[in-house]
Amino acid sequence: MQYFISLCLYLWLGLLPGRTSAAVNEDIEVLVMLPKNNSYMFSIARVAPAIEYAKQGLKIGGGLYSGLNFNVRYEDSDCGNDALFSLVDRSCEKKPDLVLGPVCEYAAAPVVRMASHWNIPVISAGALASGFSDKEKEYSHLTRISPSYLKMAETFLAMFRHFNWKDALLIFDEDKQERNCYFTMEGVHVKLMDEYQTVTYAINSKEERLNTDDIIKYIYESEVVIMCAGADVVREIMLAAHRRRLTNGSYIFFNIELFNSTSYGNGSWKRGDKYDSEARQAYSALNMVTLLRTVKPEFENFSLEVKRSIQKAGIPDCDDCDNINMFMEGFHDALLLYALALHEAIRNGLTKKDGAEITYRMWNRTFQGIAGQVSMDFNGDRYGDFSVMSMTNTKAGTYETVCNYHGVKESFQMLPGFNPDHFTLRGLHRASHTDLPDKSCGLGVSAVTGIIVGALLGTALLMAFYFIRKNYRITIQRRTAREECDIGKHRQLREDSIRSNFSAA
Repeated sequence: MQYFISLCLYLWLGLLPGRTSAAVNEDIEVLVMLPKNNSYMFSIARVAPAIEYAKQGLKIGGGLYSGLNFNVRYEDSDCGNDALFSLVDRSCEKKPDLVLGPVCEYAAAPVVRMASHWNIPVISAGALASGFSDKEKEYSHLTRISPSYLKMAETFLAMFRHFNWKDALLIFDEDKQERNCYFTMEGVHVKLMDEYQTVTYAINSKEERLNTDDIIKYIYESEVVIMCAGADVVREIMLAAHRRRLTNGSYIFFNIELFNSTSYGNGSWKRGDKYDSEARQAYSALNMVTLLRTVKPEFENFSLEVKRSIQKAGIPDCDDCDNINMFMEGFHDALLLYALALHEAIRNGLTKKDGAEITYRMWNRTFQGIAGQVSMDFNGDRYGDFSVMSMTNTKAGTYETVCNYHGVKESFQMLPGFNPDHFTLRGLHRASHTDLPDKSCGLGVSAVTGIIVGALLGTALLMAFYFIRKNYRITIQRRTAREECDIGKHRQLREDSIRSNFSAA
């Protein structure tokens, strides 16, 4: 059995793009910077088995990459300044040839800056914030092997265009620490802001009581509501919306659940309390955007081996450590991508110290990752494929994927469970006019109509010149008032959007 698995892996690796006629021999120093704290989905204990699995796969069968000897050292990034300190301390002995991680934005920013200055390639399954898209200077050596928040936001942009929605309310839980939901919504805001009106609403569920009455006021003024928050927060908002009859199709609700983690809202309506039935009805209007999972046969063996390694290690306080997530997959594929680029660079007369050249050879290419095809764009960011899930069985309260968005093709794939009515707004913001009673005191309809028309025409003739003169000024005033309102609503997001470029991190 082991021989069969090895043979399959060997054949798979032999089909990877970039194959040339001979293997190369090289020792590569790899510094992996991830937190030791197992509460993170990308802790060292979770990710290390995936990296080791990739190392073994590259060595099997004497293939093209069997001569690449990866010496991997793991350092605690702690999602803070420790990451930079570890890089500097490690480099005093010997600079690494490759850095994997960090994931957390505020840990990744200084590390990527320093590594770019030292001409060291950095590959991360994190650093997903919009600010890292600027690869011209500070982040020139960063390759993101997982889809960024901007790539995720393309799903919303495509849906807005397809369904002709006009505006969105972005509700996010701002924890003021790692700020995952803030950075997630920043991506949505950046993608939508040029074509659609967006209003942002920040909450801090850890320090403040959720004010659903205030949130409902904002929902009334919106068409589409997009949330990124913990599962309990999402449930409370949906219950409040349902009690005010806002879940009847007049508003479209989304929850972003990229990592299938409770920190992003796991989409579960059931709590075993007296509100379960009501919550199930409310969630029938809630859609979820998550990563599209495509699984190759090789992934099954990868999953089993990684789970076996984690269980064998007996990691304390880590009940769900053996759940395979995008970070494990990402760092596995990161080593494959680097091997492809390094092999290609060496075959073209370069060395492992040509960090910029190796980095660019990882960009704008496609290769087979452990879970499926991986496509990198011209800027070194992975294209993303995402799924939209809806409740298709309201009695059972179960969800299924109704459509998929494919980033490379920029296209939607509608699945059998897709119901266009579920994404169509029903009479939103249409003023309802009550019929006025007839108070003409016996005058005929024609007489009344004639009087009204005459009065209107007279008024129009008297006021036409006035309105013509004032029209431009009024238009400008209205636009200015609206922009001032929008600026007020977006001020916090825009200020932090500048900070998210980590100019002060």
